[in-house]
Amino acid sequence: MTSLMPFLNYGKMEFPEKTKLKFIVASDGHYGQPNTEFEASHKTLLKAIQQEQEVDFVVFNGDLIHDDPKWMPEVKKVYDSLKLPYFPVKGNHDRISETAWQNIWGIPADHRFVWKEHFGMILANSSNQAGEYLCADTEFLKSSLEEFKNLAFVFVFVHISQNDWTLHGVSCDPFLELMARYSNVRAIFHGHDHDVNGIMRNRKKPYLWSGHFGGSWGSPHPGYRVCEVGGDGKVITYLKSMNEGMILSGHTI
Repeated sequence: MTSLMPFLNYGKMEFPEKTKLKFIVASDGHYGQPNTEFEASHKTLLKAIQQEQEVDFVVFNGDLIHDDPKWMPEVKKVYDSLKLPYFPVKGNHDRISETAWQNIWGIPADHRFVWKEHFGMILANSSNQAGEYLCADTEFLKSSLEEFKNLAFVFVFVHISQNDWTLHGVSCDPFLELMARYSNVRAIFHGHDHDVNGIMRNRKKPYLWSGHFGGSWGSPHPGYRVCEVGGDGKVITYLKSMNEGMILSGHTI
C-alpha cells in the first residue's frame, strides 16, 4: 500500500455496545471520467453500502463527477438507487454553478442539517465552477456552528483539505481556528486526496480522509469510511475496502 505518512492509519478502536448514529462517507467517484470503469466502481460501492447494517445516511464528499456537467443528473440517478438517505458535497471536479447544484440536488452547496435532534451536520463548499481550490466560507461555518453550539455532536464535511499538509490541500488557518473553537465538533471529513486515507490532528481536532472509490489514481484499496457514535458518547471511525469489505484501519476519536 502506498505510504501515507505522516498520516496515521492505525489506532485504538472499540465498537460501541449500542450505536446511536452510523453514517458512511465516500468520496471521489469521478462519474464520467474517460478511460475508467466509473459505472462498475459505483455499482460496487453501492452494493457494499447496502450490505452495511443500520446506516442512517451516506455523504458523498465531493468530485461526484469528472468535469463535464452532463454527468451530474446521471450520477444523481445512480445515488437515487440507494435505499438510504444521502447528501452530496461539492468538489473541484463538480464544475457546475451553485444555482445548478441546488436545482439538481435540492440543497445549496453550503448546507447544514440536524439528525436525530442531537447531531449537527455541516456540508461546506470548497470550490467553484472553474474548479479552483478554495477556503470554505467562514461566515457560513460560523453561523452553522453557532446554531449547533448546544448539540452534543457536530461533524463537518468539506472536500478539499483546509490545510496544506496534503499535496492538494489549501492553507486556510481561519477554518482550523474555527473548528478548534467549538468543543462539540468531533471530526472533519475530507476527500480530494485519493492517496490519503488516514487521520491528522490539528488543535486536538481529528481530520479524516477516505481515499477514493473511483477515478484513475490513488490508494490501491478503493473504499469508504464509516463513523459510529455510541450511546456512551464514544465516536469511532474505520475505513473499509469496498471490494473485500475488510476494515483497513480504525480510530476512536
